[in-house]
Amino acid sequence: MIDGNESCTAGQISMSYFTCLAYLLREWTGVEHIEDYLSYAVYLLWLFFPLMVVFLLPGVILLFIYVSVIFVHIYKRKNELKEAYSHDFWDGAKQMLATLWDGHARIWHGYELHGIENIPEGPGLVVFYHGATPVDYIYFMAKLLILQKRTCHVVADHFVFKLPGFKLLLDVLGVMHGPKEECVDALKKGHLVAISPGGVREALFSDETYVIMWGNRKGFAQVAIDAKVPIIPMFTQNVREGIRTLGGIRIFRSLYEHLRLPIVPMYGGFPVKLRTFIGDPIPYEPNVTAEELTVKAKAAIQSLIDKHQKIPGNVFRALMERFHTRQKED
Repeated sequence: MIDGNESCTAGQISMSYFTCLAYLLREWTGVEHIEDYLSYAVYLLWLFFPLMVVFLLPGVILLFIYVSVIFVHIYKRKNELKEAYSHDFWDGAKQMLATLWDGHARIWHGYELHGIENIPEGPGLVVFYHGATPVDYIYFMAKLLILQKRTCHVVADHFVFKLPGFKLLLDVLGVMHGPKEECVDALKKGHLVAISPGGVREALFSDETYVIMWGNRKGFAQVAIDAKVPIIPMFTQNVREGIRTLGGIRIFRSLYEHLRLPIVPMYGGFPVKLRTFIGDPIPYEPNVTAEELTVKAKAAIQSLIDKHQKIPGNVFRALMERFHTRQKED
């Protein structure tokens, strides 16, 4: 045994783990001085380990999503649970998923939700700024279900519906393709509906300056007018510090514009402080146009950003906010 390490034996020679591995590889490959190559590989692993971590951590969110997918499929198979939730077969599943995601939100991000009293008892259109991932919206949805026993339908990009195995989860959570008629119908039935006018483009190509990227989109405003419901602005502090993208690289922007697929690399997964703020509702006005309502909604989101987000965003500062006292309601 060498240096107190457990040894392996080759003939009469006793060696440490590293020396033993080098010996076996040298015998197998015939490469002399292979321990020098191994030492260099270990050094490179140590050097690039932090970089690997920041690109792998966002996968935790994807893992949680697939855990949710597996859970709803198992839940569906357990038909005997239907009797326990006679009001709605999926109530139990929704509560379990909400608990799962709320626990992740609290532990990893110290998540807080402010202004929930601004959400009307009846229908309303929640309009929010889109971070690199919609994890803040998932946290909001979980908290809303836990606190108010309400669900909020949400409009997602078409590519989401093409992901294998996601259909059942999307149906359970009320995720919609987003045609105007479908949104108006859901609102007229008394539901909350959420939409991010910036969508995937805002998610991938906005940055730590929190630029709102709505382009000429105003269909959401027409939905609110047709359904005669208020618009409820929402923004999550530090949402771009948790996970960032490489959207500033021109080739990724070009690929997205041609393929319409979110193939921009992401990194981060940092446990930054996340606070979601819900602003004052913009009430329905019968004479307002979609263009005018879009301007009002954008100004409301910008106001929340100006009030609650330090520009440019900073990962270290957002991490330190985890140790600050809980922010009081405004």
